[in-house]
Amino acid sequence: MTDTQMDRSGRSFSRRKLLAATGAVGAAAIAGCTENAGNGGNERVVVTGSSTVFPVSDRLAEEFMNQNDGISVTTDSTGTGGGFNNNFCPGDSEINGASRQIKDAEVEECSDSGVEPIEFQIGKDAVTMAVHNDSPIDCMTYDELAEIWREDGAETWSDVNSDWPDEEIVRFGPPSTSGTFDWFSTNVIGDAGSHVTQYEKTENDNELVQGISSTQNAIGYFGYAYYRENQDALKALEIRETEDDECAAPSIDAAQSDAYPMARPLYIYVNKDALQQDAVYDFVEFYIEQSSTDVISDVGYVPVSEEQAQSNLDKLESEAN
Repeated sequence: MTDTQMDRSGRSFSRRKLLAATGAVGAAAIAGCTENAGNGGNERVVVTGSSTVFPVSDRLAEEFMNQNDGISVTTDSTGTGGGFNNNFCPGDSEINGASRQIKDAEVEECSDSGVEPIEFQIGKDAVTMAVHNDSPIDCMTYDELAEIWREDGAETWSDVNSDWPDEEIVRFGPPSTSGTFDWFSTNVIGDAGSHVTQYEKTENDNELVQGISSTQNAIGYFGYAYYRENQDALKALEIRETEDDECAAPSIDAAQSDAYPMARPLYIYVNKDALQQDAVYDFVEFYIEQSSTDVISDVGYVPVSEEQAQSNLDKLESEAN
């Protein structure tokens, strides 16, 4: 073991002991962040990927920089797939947030560039389907959602349910580069067909919120954190997989207990070679430590268990050495 590895191992062990004894940084201590925040330091860590994971990465980047002079952590919301294809796999970012697991084709693309992605689950999300506040609709099944979101599906609300308005459906959602798009297409639309291509699409979830809240007969989906920040402006639908199930509203508690059917894990992927850089290793270690704390729930997601965080820390140390 090299001196650097011995130092890293000892530092990681000490920090984990401190975490267990005193707890991690509280949510109240963390200030809001802006995209591409940086302090102009000499060492730089680049985080790209999922718009869902972005608020977590951005917030933790700001706190980490507050505690570590000379390190700049930049965060960019590129979408899960966009981050893998355009930034992480080509080696232009060290970390990629993901709202789904990496695909085999992406692993191969990374491998072709000499990048080995290391996976860490950092939380859990409740994918939220929202409508305009004036919508009379309160709950939907997976089949009804698939009818709205599949290619050549329903054109009006009454096409889905005769009790619903005879008005054209206006759709807002993430693009095909998004992990949320992939998750929804696979798990909700499923065998009913392919995702509709003609709809208002953007990686900026705040723009989705604005579009739905200002458009009659609108519907759209995104990560729960964005709904929670704007819950007075639009209505979240309750969801049930089948007609026989109970309707469940999205919430942190419902996602944690799996009572909400559209709950899903969230990840970061780290370039293994980049872990040899102290700035990258230390930021990932900090990120994992915070993933089991109220920082995650304060953003709007479910923290991982302390056991999961510890397992991730052990994995980080093993992969770096």
